Amino acid sequence: MRASCRAASDVLERVSGVIRPGITTREIDQAAADFMAELNCKSAFLGYRGFPGNVCISVNEEVVHGIGGGRRVQYGDIVKLDVGVIREGWVGDTATTVPVGIIEEKTQRLLRVTEDTLELAITFAESGRRLGDMCAAIEDEVVANGYTVVREFVGHGVGRKLHEEPQVPNYGRRGSGPKLKAGMTIAIEPMVNMGVAGVRVLGDKWTVVTLDAKPSAHFEHTVLITKGEPEILTWRKKTLLK
Repeated sequence: MRASCRAASDVLERVSGVIRPGITTREIDQAAADFMAELNCKSAFLGYRGFPGNVCISVNEEVVHGIGGGRRVQYGDIVKLDVGVIREGWVGDTATTVPVGIIEEKTQRLLRVTEDTLELAITFAESGRRLGDMCAAIEDEVVANGYTVVREFVGHGVGRKLHEEPQVPNYGRRGSGPKLKAGMTIAIEPMVNMGVAGVRVLGDKWTVVTLDAKPSAHFEHTVLITKGEPEILTWRKKTLLK
């Protein structure tokens, strides 16, 4: 898992570096495929339940599961990159939101709150704690900052397969859910909307967008539960430094 997650994080960082005004989302997807080949891993997404892309690329009001195509990235956009790779039979899964140039302050705050919420959630990834404690903390932090969480799509266990138990929603009730145990690896991924929580799926049957067309942010880490402090297997530098 450490090797696969390191590869996923490397791909994510490299692809983040190619995003610029004028590039198409198809070119971003191809860059991801090239980087995966260099690192001797393959996409965990391509072909999964019929998904046609190597990575998920979602722009602005697109929340998750965007498909690379002819859309050109514009200055001031935010681009969500979700990368899953398979290396030696293990899956690494991670995501970030990339600001393209200087973005609006209100959008920058959305990104900052979402990334900070992910960091907060990870502090709850301790052996013996209830999963619901983490999930409730995510929603509480998001709502306290004036935003909403997406409820239709959730984090998850990850290991030999991309999606394993338990599900890790971005909402919940403290004291509920299974107990976390040392050795578990889970993908924690807050999806936070600037406006309403509601989403819909576009005609391509994959791309998820906000109902009110306002921006959404997405950050994700794969985390190992240990007997001590949680270990972030997809560690990277923060997208937005305070």
